[in-house]
Amino acid sequence: MTAPQLLNGVRAALYLRVSTARQAEHDVSIPDQRKQGEAYCASRGYQLVETFVEAGASATNDKRPEFQRMIEAGTSRPAPFDIVVVHSFSRFFRDHFELEFYVRKLAKNGVKLVSITQEMGDDPMHQMMRQIMALFDEYQSKENAKHVLRAMNENARQGFWNGARPPIGYRIVAAEQRGSKIKKKLEIDPLHADTVRLIYRLFLEGDGTSGAMGVKSIATYLNERRFFTRDGGRWGLAQIHAILTRTTYIGEHRFNTRSHKDREKKPESEVAIMAVPPLIDRDTFDAVQARLKSRNPMVTPARVSSGPTLLTGICFCAKCGGAMTLRTGRGSAGGTYRYYTCSTKARQGKTGCKGRTIPMDKLDHLVADHIGDRLLLPKRLETVLASVIDRRQERTERRREHLAELHRRITETDQRLGRLYDAIESGMVDKDDSVAKERMAGLKAIREQATTDAERIEAALDNTGNKAVTPAMLKTFASTARQRIRLENGGYRRDHLRALAQRVEVADKEVRIMGSKSELLRTLVAASSGKSAAFGVQSSVLKWRAGKDSNPRPPDS
Repeated sequence: MTAPQLLNGVRAALYLRVSTARQAEHDVSIPDQRKQGEAYCASRGYQLVETFVEAGASATNDKRPEFQRMIEAGTSRPAPFDIVVVHSFSRFFRDHFELEFYVRKLAKNGVKLVSITQEMGDDPMHQMMRQIMALFDEYQSKENAKHVLRAMNENARQGFWNGARPPIGYRIVAAEQRGSKIKKKLEIDPLHADTVRLIYRLFLEGDGTSGAMGVKSIATYLNERRFFTRDGGRWGLAQIHAILTRTTYIGEHRFNTRSHKDREKKPESEVAIMAVPPLIDRDTFDAVQARLKSRNPMVTPARVSSGPTLLTGICFCAKCGGAMTLRTGRGSAGGTYRYYTCSTKARQGKTGCKGRTIPMDKLDHLVADHIGDRLLLPKRLETVLASVIDRRQERTERRREHLAELHRRITETDQRLGRLYDAIESGMVDKDDSVAKERMAGLKAIREQATTDAERIEAALDNTGNKAVTPAMLKTFASTARQRIRLENGGYRRDHLRALAQRVEVADKEVRIMGSKSELLRTLVAASSGKSAAFGVQSSVLKWRAGKDSNPRPPDS
């Protein structure tokens, strides 16, 4: 059966589509579709009234601006055209259900869908054939997507970049050529890498004049000091949080984490890990994640972190990880006593957790005395801080190297600008040329960013240059901290203790005290500069007292 012949004077609309932006940029498919569509309309005497061009859009869904504009026009009354001409039905839709839905939607308004390469009639047999072809198109689309994704996952596992914009702190470089394709990798971008490191440092340690900062405070800090984003814009909370949680910065870029269609998380078995040069060491990253988790109001209510009890908010059950919270009771003599107990056990009984209960005064004295008698000794402090002091010195050296790189970039940019000015003066380049203007603006932006970063690093080097940790500093700090941690009435200064220990875990036979080496060093330097050693509650859990060095519980506890 042949397709029905439409009368001359029929108004036609062309719908042209390519699947990817790359195809559109290289002008592969759109001109062919346009040429064939116009020839098809001319040979049948159709009047071509409008052309809808969709450059770089998938046909697996209807989230296409030109498609929606065409459907809106085709369903309006009266419709501006009588037929929609496509190269093939797959250009219109690659989902058989959606294809039929929109075909019928147009048909209700008297508009027909016509394929140049797959001409169909209106009888039931041809409708069935169209549906079968749509099913094959849908199957082929899904198979192609599956094969492409498999290839991209393997590409990522081999350490190659699949495209898109890299995370801030990295830049894309050509790695090797395979046939006609150039494989690319990520390398550290010295212009922005220090900004990423600064964000981590501010979150864990602060800027040396205050305690560890939250995400909002970091954004304010960066914006006030003219730390620009990669686009020269201002920092937002989402950008800061993304940097603090992205595993790319410890050398593990996660690819294929979410579904392309609905953005749902994929199972870990489908995620591909791409190795990249690390910007942040794993201990620092883990400390940040622990602090983020502890600051989550769904995990730790604000009242727990700011309450008056010495260990509330930093004391946890070693068995289940639940918080140790304060409980009160009355003794046989009528007196009131207070104790720490596992919150899971308190809520659910022993079926939830068999964690221990310990008198509050006993645990407070145990922790404070151990910190004073074991940690706050000059030799012990020297041993504990040896590695973090070395890292501090390495960071200073990295800053100097980065500063030299920035000065080199500033000089190179000035030279390139100079050559551009010379070319304009000599008449080789028109000063009003759009490309020249864009190039000049880009070079000026690079120079401004590099100059701002260089000034910031120079200031940081000046601030840290006279803060070397000496034996005399350790001795003074240890003596002062032991005195300040205790109150005259026999109690303890809560804020001072929490500047030295950030997590306490209570087990059956021992109490483990943990703290951040970086926080300890920052407290030492601040106190030695005449500032308070108390910086509020910190939550990083890098262990300066671990395993064999944990505090054993008394036998009668």
